[in-house]
Amino acid sequence: MLWVKSFHIVFVASWFAGLFYLPRIFVNLAMVDVAPSAERERLLLMARKLLRFTHILSGVAVALGLWLWAGYGVGWGEGNAWMHAKLLVVLLVLAYQHVCTRMLARFALGHSMPGHVWFRWFNEIPVLLMVAAVVLVVVKPF
Repeated sequence: MLWVKSFHIVFVASWFAGLFYLPRIFVNLAMVDVAPSAERERLLLMARKLLRFTHILSGVAVALGLWLWAGYGVGWGEGNAWMHAKLLVVLLVLAYQHVCTRMLARFALGHSMPGHVWFRWFNEIPVLLMVAAVVLVVVKPF
């Protein structure tokens, strides 16, 4: 199980790296004109490739996490509330990734989007979610 745990950590870290950087591309997209340009097309291409890679990383991370969950047998009993909270955090991260997917589609279609300052704040959400997940797993506060 230590091999599974090791690879789970690697894939989660890589998944989050993608979620940290994708909104940074959105910041740049929000700062360029909606009219077609080489810069806009390059940013859209970068975002699409990163998002595709991030989807793969998230799938492997979740699969390995389910393997760990089944292997360690962390159930619904007393002292395992931290796991339920962590699973909620994972669902929130997946929801954030879904929102990013929808935003990229809107950018590609040239729809009106929030400004670059909004995306700078939006970029902080996965940081908070990662901190919450790490604290829940390491400290197991409840």
